[in-house]
Amino acid sequence: MKTPFKTKNSLPPKTRAKAAEALNQTLANCSDLYSQTKQAHWNLRGPRFYQFHLLFDRLAGMVEEHLDTIAERVSSLGEIARGTVRDAAKNSELKEFPTEPAGDTAYLDALIDRYAVAANAARKAIDSSDAAGDKDTADLITAVSRDLDESLWLLEAHKAGH
Repeated sequence: MKTPFKTKNSLPPKTRAKAAEALNQTLANCSDLYSQTKQAHWNLRGPRFYQFHLLFDRLAGMVEEHLDTIAERVSSLGEIARGTVRDAAKNSELKEFPTEPAGDTAYLDALIDRYAVAANAARKAIDSSDAAGDKDTADLITAVSRDLDESLWLLEAHKAGH
């Protein structure tokens, strides 16, 4: 199995390809999640505007911090990082974000659904990377998973009592 880039990484090519597949899926999901979170941040209206505006911006920042690390890991494995907006749109497992005006609660619900999908997919990517024999990729995605779980918790905490 030939990789696009030469590397002296000792992982077998098949392992690197499998890990890159998991990473590229995580990259697509996180890129889409970042843009959807910013979409909610930009268009938010409602009685909890300020609180949610700050929260959504914080969550987008948490997701964005992982994008470069994910993509560079793909490249370090000798594979191609699939990180364009078009790649994210084509490969993301997230549903399209509502673009019509919606209140703060509707955007909160939409983000809860999408963070859950991304967090659950990250756990699958951890398992597939580990099973392929790439513990470094599994560890990298574990860090992503922790932040996604924390973000989901922060979003769901705003629904408590409703």
